[in-house]
Amino acid sequence: MSTPLPDAGSVPVVVDRLRPEHAGEALTVQYAAFLSEGRLYGSFAIPPLLETVDELAVDLARPDTRGWSAWLGPRLVGSVRLHGVDGPGPVGFARCSVAPDLQGQGIGTALIVAAHADLAPGVESALVTGDRSIGNLALYARHGYVETGRELDAAGVAVVRMRRLAP
Repeated sequence: MSTPLPDAGSVPVVVDRLRPEHAGEALTVQYAAFLSEGRLYGSFAIPPLLETVDELAVDLARPDTRGWSAWLGPRLVGSVRLHGVDGPGPVGFARCSVAPDLQGQGIGTALIVAAHADLAPGVESALVTGDRSIGNLALYARHGYVETGRELDAAGVAVVRMRRLAP
């Protein structure tokens, strides 16, 4: 799927499947994107900053995981993953990451739309984001997520749990 963005010039952002061979590039973007979250919460022990290339590649090879990548020309600029696809419980929406220099230009929305388009009607998806991540909370709310609870995660970060039903 090709999604032209207003500030990307004549080069369209292309959203495609994220594959295990893209794990290194995806992890680079993930680290860059979540570094600001680590600073915001005063902890770099948050799961997206602890994941390794091997763990990400193994995750993408699992039959119940589907990932999407956003490409601006040859550069991977964003990714997201769904966990537990076709399983009995809610699908986990995880690690939505956009390169910091391109945030706010619709890439996160393109990834969310692509991931959600892959879900059957009525399937519930769930995510966790930090309670001070105002931009993330607003983005997810625009895409139909509603808050279902708050708690402290293992790193001591206050997080918000959100859920959404696929139309």
